[in-house]
Amino acid sequence: MAIVVIIVAIIVVALLVHSCQVSATNSALQDYTNSVSSLNQQSAANGKQLFDRLAQASQSGGGTNLQNDINQIFTDEQKKVYDKAKALSVPDQVKTGNGFFTTALKMRLDGISGIAHAIQPALSSTATQANVNALAVETARLYASDVLYKDYALPQIYAALHAAGTRFSPINGDQFVPNVEWVQPSFLASTLGVNVPGAQPTKVAPGLHGHSLTSVSVAGTTLQTGATNTVPSSPTPSFTLGFNNGGTNNEHNVRCKVSINGSSVSGTTTVPETFAGKNATCTVKLNAAPPKGTQSVVATVEKVPGEKNTDNNTITYTITFQ
Repeated sequence: MAIVVIIVAIIVVALLVHSCQVSATNSALQDYTNSVSSLNQQSAANGKQLFDRLAQASQSGGGTNLQNDINQIFTDEQKKVYDKAKALSVPDQVKTGNGFFTTALKMRLDGISGIAHAIQPALSSTATQANVNALAVETARLYASDVLYKDYALPQIYAALHAAGTRFSPINGDQFVPNVEWVQPSFLASTLGVNVPGAQPTKVAPGLHGHSLTSVSVAGTTLQTGATNTVPSSPTPSFTLGFNNGGTNNEHNVRCKVSINGSSVSGTTTVPETFAGKNATCTVKLNAAPPKGTQSVVATVEKVPGEKNTDNNTITYTITFQ
């Protein structure tokens, strides 16, 4: 009888030890995935800041100012994301996925550094197609980092979590590059306002071109001109622009922008295509929380090739951010 009791006790202890080991493994995996999710979220925020600055290159006050801003983004990405990722405690089950993850982050660092080096030549008055192409190589590197993260790192990590039976929250899947158009030299040149000697001019179809901005709303509430609107400053608001393609042509890569006068707070987005005679919408999220108080906010549907009348592309609102 005593032998049976001893055997049962040994089995119970073994089960308890195994349970503790499983619990420790699951806890380590949960901590790791939470860290990956947080780090990618921060990295994607750096990406948004980078491409917002590139989208505003013509207002940057010169290539030097823009390069300094990009260098600061590089520093944030290195110290707040890459260095922390390299210091993570990585469970054996996710080492393959983690290898893809850290490589993706290294590609982002290299891409930001490459853009910082290439931006001044691309914005200079003597810019060539080769200068713009050099930028496109770096934005393509950044886009490839998104592919590596989303199509290789995340599936490997998720597979390890499922195999271990670990309960987990979805891992952040935000992209660093907001739109694949950023890898195209023609889009880069147009966005940066670069006139490359010898480049083929954009062919404009005959007929009318252009848009008119008809309304702007926040959280379902339409803003009013001639009055002071009230909008919460937190969470960072998104603006929905309603506009109409009043021309006889479909338009491509239509950019919408919202900015707050007297501050660096703004946001842009691109609509892939609008259709002749049809209404369209775009949603623009600001790159930071707006300054509290009463501000002048400018919403714009930017000019497209062939558009001659831009008087109805912009509306300015008075908004009190609380």
